[in-house]
This record gives sequence, C-alpha cells and structure tokens, in this order.
Amino acid sequence: MADVEATKSLSGLLSGIAQKVYYNNTEITEELLKHELYPELPQDEFKALHQKMKGLLKSIATADMDHAQLEAFLTAQTRKQGGGVTAEQAAALSRFWKSQRVRVRESLLAQSRWEPGLRGLSWRVDLQTAGSRGDAVHSGPVALMELELGRAGQDSEFVCLEFDEAKVNQVLKKMADIQESIDRIVHRT
Repeated sequence: MADVEATKSLSGLLSGIAQKVYYNNTEITEELLKHELYPELPQDEFKALHQKMKGLLKSIATADMDHAQLEAFLTAQTRKQGGGVTAEQAAALSRFWKSQRVRVRESLLAQSRWEPGLRGLSWRVDLQTAGSRGDAVHSGPVALMELELGRAGQDSEFVCLEFDEAKVNQVLKKMADIQESIDRIVHRT
C-alpha cells in the first residue's frame, strides 16, 4: 500500500512541476506540492526530491526524448551512484513522459516563439474603372492582402498590403525561393 501511495505522490509531483514550469499555472507552488503530496517529508528532503525531478524533467523535455532515448536515459540514471533515481522513480518518469510528451513539447514551442505568428490571410483583387471625377482610368489591377498577426494569448493585429502586378510577381519569386530552401533542407535530412 505504501508503494501505491509513493507512486501517486511522485506522479502528482511530476504533474505539479509540469503545471508550473510548462503550462504556466501560477497557482502551483513548491509549498503547495509539499503540503499536498509529502506532508511528512522533511523540507530539505522534499526540496532535494523536487529539484531532482524538475531537473530530470527539464533534461527529458529539452531533448524531446523518444521512448528509446527515455529508457536509455532512465537506465543510466538508475545506475548512477549517489544522485540517481530509484526504479520506481524511473517508472513514474516514464509513465509521465509517455502521457505528457506532446503537450510539454507544444508548450515549449509556444514559449520559444518571440515574434507574432501569421494567424490568417485574406486577399482580393481590385480593378479601378473610373477616377474620382468620372474620367476613365487605365491602371492595372491591384492585389490587396490583409495579414492577421498575433502572439498566443493576445489579440490579433492586422496589416494591409497593396501590390501591383510587378510586386505580386516579386513576392511570388521570393516565396518560390523560400520553398526551394525548405525543400533542400527537408530532402537533406
């Protein structure tokens, strides 16, 4: 029965660390985790356990370990003298990572973006047929593009662009160059 409780407490600790570090849940504190999960454990022992699990999770998450890498890493940690992990801790870390890997990775990616991203794009082509005084205008078509930009958790900003035919061709050429570069990188790996 004690093993089941220890496993639950460790799983709760790992979830709490992830909530605070990766999911930005400010309600989770080290004190709350100790009080709820390890009330009998002396403060210095809890702090050491918390730091160890936080460090291991950071190593696992930073490397975005797949199953084989995780097993090799945890095996090395269990064999480590002095500062390693127990088999039970390794099993809890493995279970946690299998269930949370995708979510942690998405959180890390979202946190690593500095600039706003493209949320949407709309466009139309206008053709001016008459001037303001009714006289005929013979200008070519104009492409109007609206970009919706934003950061996660913030309102969007909109940027409107106007292109004549030459500018549209210039943008298309640059986009083709970008696609070519991406293709080269993708086919190289």
